[in-house]
Amino acid sequence: MQLPRFEFVRPNTLADGLAVLAEHGENAKIMLGGTDLLMNMKFRLDTPKVLVSLNAVPELQKIEVLSDGSLYIGGGCKLTDLAKNTLISESYPALHDAIVSVGSRHVRNIGTLGGNLCLDTRCWYTNQSENWRATRTGCFKTDTELCHVIKTASRCHAINGSDTAPVLITLNAAVVLASHAGERRLELLDFYRDDGVFHTVLESGEVLAGVVIPPPKGRAVYAKLAQRVGLDFAAGTFAAAVTGSNDRLASARLIMGSVAPAPKVLDTSERILMDSGLNDESIEAAASAARQALGKITNLYTPAGYKRRLVKALIRNALLELREQA
Repeated sequence: MQLPRFEFVRPNTLADGLAVLAEHGENAKIMLGGTDLLMNMKFRLDTPKVLVSLNAVPELQKIEVLSDGSLYIGGGCKLTDLAKNTLISESYPALHDAIVSVGSRHVRNIGTLGGNLCLDTRCWYTNQSENWRATRTGCFKTDTELCHVIKTASRCHAINGSDTAPVLITLNAAVVLASHAGERRLELLDFYRDDGVFHTVLESGEVLAGVVIPPPKGRAVYAKLAQRVGLDFAAGTFAAAVTGSNDRLASARLIMGSVAPAPKVLDTSERILMDSGLNDESIEAAASAARQALGKITNLYTPAGYKRRLVKALIRNALLELREQA
């Protein structure tokens, strides 16, 4: 498969890059690592007229501790570099686990944190060659108001496969979005939409410039299951962060990934743990409640029945590990 024709622009500063994006609007696409974008271009799912590479932009490569103790990570930081960063591995070990779970070493050598957070949603019916898609009716992500996954749906149910998003949400991370008009900051949880087509709040010309993670507190855990490690997107990911003792939690945040168009907050499971702590009964109840919270979720990567069983086991094991961290 060949790439479509496009103009390639590689600015040296973030300001120059944002100016190019503002000039070309919807006709331009941002490339950091490009591991996902270039494949989508070969599939003709993305056909930008202008490709703006921000790999040479120093502002997106920063890693620094802010005055309040928060950690700032530039959106253009390579995953391989972040995996080797001792500040992350020692202060945010669950984030380190999520980073090293992304793809293979070759993918992490090129892929970036911002790219992983902005990763396009995926669906078995869409992420195929243009010739393959031509043999069947289109969908919300292509040219028709139809979801092949849930026939009665009024929106796209393609899956968000970001490995780093669930754990960063549990850590209460925020993202800094930059455009030619200025910057804005919002919680990472609010960055995502439960829609497979418009799955983030990024506006035309905006770049995810960085991530801000509050000072570490409490305990966190990350778990992922993929059919082939390093080759496949996850069948399911789970992240949890708690403060307090096992018997009496002060806070709990549980996030499921790779099961919906956006990372999913497991509210009922959180309440169970807050009420009862991390004991055998509450862990089992929280895992069961998460299984029920998934609703009518399926696609041909993993059937719904299998995914519900997977989620229960994944969460149970991760919460047991979290309890042992005390």
